[in-house]
Amino acid sequence: SDGEKDIHAKLTDRFNPTELAVQDVSGGCGTFYAISITSEVFKGLPTVKQHRLVNEVLKKEIEGIHGLQV
Repeated sequence: SDGEKDIHAKLTDRFNPTELAVQDVSGGCGTFYAISITSEVFKGLPTVKQHRLVNEVLKKEIEGIHGLQV
């Protein structure tokens, strides 16, 4: 979906991930996304800090959705 592509592009630009999967798990309506990301940027950081970094990048997208699973 377009939402998946937008999120994927933003995360790729910011984190240069070695692994990235973005999936609309809301049945196609774009209100809940599951993200799996691996990046050297996260190395040594606690999970909470990693999630905060992702949330900062997706701040605009998060305003318009119901949920995000990272």
